[in-house]
Amino acid sequence: MATVRDFTVDDLSVVRPHDEVEAIVRLIECDGERLLQIDTYGRPGRETPGKLSQTLRLNAAAFEKLIELGKKHF
Repeated sequence: MATVRDFTVDDLSVVRPHDEVEAIVRLIECDGERLLQIDTYGRPGRETPGKLSQTLRLNAAAFEKLIELGKKHF
């Protein structure tokens, strides 16, 4: 589990496709701070399919920066 408060933009020299997985977005409040949490779940071929795999929390600043980066990219 990780809370992200800022992003650094960088290039990736080798790009490979990733498997698709289920993801759930949760709007939470933790210690008085509103966060957007993204939970991803194991792909079907894993030992325990559907098990919570990764959790990422974005604070407001990181979320706004991600939106800005996405608008420029897409």
